[in-house]
Amino acid sequence: MRVETILVPDPGPGEAVVRIQACGVCHTDLHYKQGGINDDFPFLLGHEAAGIVESVGGDVTDVAPGDFVVLNWRAVCGRCRACLRGRPQYCFDTHNARQKMTLLDGTELSPALGIGAFAEKTLVAAGQCTKVDPEVSPAVAGLLGCGVMAGIGAALNTGQVGRGDSVAVIGCGGVGDAAVVGARLAGAAKIIAVDIDDRKLEAARTMGATHTVNSRSTDPVEAIRELTGGFGADVVIEAVGRPETYKQAFYARDLAGTVVLVGVPTPDMRLDLPLIDVFGRGGSLKSSWYGDCLPSRDFPMLVDLHQQGRIDLAAFVTETIGLADVEKAFARMHEGDVLRSVVEFA
Repeated sequence: MRVETILVPDPGPGEAVVRIQACGVCHTDLHYKQGGINDDFPFLLGHEAAGIVESVGGDVTDVAPGDFVVLNWRAVCGRCRACLRGRPQYCFDTHNARQKMTLLDGTELSPALGIGAFAEKTLVAAGQCTKVDPEVSPAVAGLLGCGVMAGIGAALNTGQVGRGDSVAVIGCGGVGDAAVVGARLAGAAKIIAVDIDDRKLEAARTMGATHTVNSRSTDPVEAIRELTGGFGADVVIEAVGRPETYKQAFYARDLAGTVVLVGVPTPDMRLDLPLIDVFGRGGSLKSSWYGDCLPSRDFPMLVDLHQQGRIDLAAFVTETIGLADVEKAFARMHEGDVLRSVVEFA
């Protein structure tokens, strides 16, 4: 990671320049940094952000200069087959700004998830800007732009957790803990948090987990079954993104139960499951794209719930840092010391 001066073009048609106020350090940024997403270097990292719209290009009507917005990385098109079927959360033609931000020497930058918000300003498609109540803290609101929304949405939208359900969450980082919050919000009766780090398990308990399992010393499949009458959980959310933990999720669910993959795997990972088990156990195996959220619907709703005291989004902010401290934040993330480090801009 290096701090560089970048050039941000004036917004063209359908684009907006946003002055960033806060941006979370997300594990997906680390995936980019390590080449786990693609090799389109150099990257402008950062995507979990909130800020103020500074200027807009032609044909932009939904946001205006001065609006407080959370940035999203799935600006829906409104025209593809998913949108026309009334399922814009599955839009198959999401888009970003057409112009490129560059280094001073003209080198084009690849903004992480089409955002690139580890910067004082960034250029995005106007549809990536979602207006929310400006009274909410930018450090809190920005987390809805990725990890918190992904986890809550994995429970509410993808997993469709219902009242009285049993839910297991494997992996209790920021996304996993957000899934715990989503399961509690949905009315789950039993929420089982699984991780190899007791610190993370304790954090999950404060977020609403009713039971915890340290899978470093305990077989999580057997533990989840024992806690659910021998059957397995109704919904198991895998928030790690590894074949080993996905298999645990697969076998820890009840017959006809649901597995939700929200952890992000790398391109080299492969999964080997007996096809007879896939058939014989029934139910649903789902992947959660961004928590299957619709930003215009879900971001304002979650901000409202936070302001009502029904969910505590501020609990995800472990520390606020400066832009020069991002590399240290990656190290702290790797060591499991934080839920979220958030870069704040003056």
